[in-house]
Amino acid sequence: MKSLKVELHHLNDVRKIIAEKELMNMNYKIKTDKNYGYIPIKEIATPTLIEEIKNTLQLPELNITNCETELVATKHYPKSITEALKGKLNPTEIEELKKSFDTIGNIVILEIPKELEKYKKTIGEATLNFTKRTSVYMKKSPIEGVTRTRQLELIAGENNPVTIHKEHGTRLKLDVTNVYFSPRLATERKRVSDNVKEDEKILDMFCGIGPFPIVIAHNKKCQITAVDINEYAIKYLKENIKLNKLKGSINPICGDIIEVSENNLTNQKFDRIIMNLPGLAYQFLDLAIKHVENEGIINYYEFSDNFGQGIERIQKAAHKQNKNVEILENRKVKSSSPGMWHVGIDAKITEKE
Repeated sequence: MKSLKVELHHLNDVRKIIAEKELMNMNYKIKTDKNYGYIPIKEIATPTLIEEIKNTLQLPELNITNCETELVATKHYPKSITEALKGKLNPTEIEELKKSFDTIGNIVILEIPKELEKYKKTIGEATLNFTKRTSVYMKKSPIEGVTRTRQLELIAGENNPVTIHKEHGTRLKLDVTNVYFSPRLATERKRVSDNVKEDEKILDMFCGIGPFPIVIAHNKKCQITAVDINEYAIKYLKENIKLNKLKGSINPICGDIIEVSENNLTNQKFDRIIMNLPGLAYQFLDLAIKHVENEGIINYYEFSDNFGQGIERIQKAAHKQNKNVEILENRKVKSSSPGMWHVGIDAKITEKE
């Protein structure tokens, strides 16, 4: 390999000059021995260049010579999924893949279109190299059942579905095969947390592994009751409570929210109720209205192509219990499918005079 042999104590100064002139071969590592360093170069250094280096460093006696030596190649990592799959898939196929690409801790979960599944191993290995994560899984089903889980297939790396995801200064441990978690809601969780006032009493009706409660309790002194029907989710929520330094307190309860309401929350009222079960949350609005304090807030989520449907549902549920509704804010949290959104609506509920 073409190299520039330089006295060791001037190696870094010469390296900077060669790199600035874009003459350094970045595909190989610099090598050193007891007295000299060997800088990989793209082409043999001319006498003029060597003199220029000496003059720049004001070292006319500096020993610099061209030589051939064995060097270790550097590892090249792609800077994007597009680069990682270039030449393996066409640009249209790559763009299709980029629409569903979730990184959860050391795990990447991909949604691969049916027509590209024959390339799943290639896609998996490329993704593994690009992301430098340990495991790549492919979605095999939509989210299913009351426990909100989906089937996954390992397509690259280690078959270890347990990971720790970091978000807004917190750590969230989970098993991606047994619980539901979306890293795409990180901004929404921070937004809700920022709106929480000190000493609020909060109910998360469908808490999962506890991303809303953990982020909120990490930042605010409050009392949170966190309910989920998935026993694995509650198991990891309990671990996450121990993993994080919390200002607030969290009481995890495993069970159906209707039964928990009857058995554990009799006559309890909350300043804020979080309803992040967008496919079914509307079915539990009556229950939320029952448990929300006067002037309390419901953070309600559903899948829809507009805000009107969700607002109307909240208003109907409130009217049945003789309550008023003030819509504080509504927003598109994330896209769920073409033309459909995961929407969020913040509603303040008050007693009618």
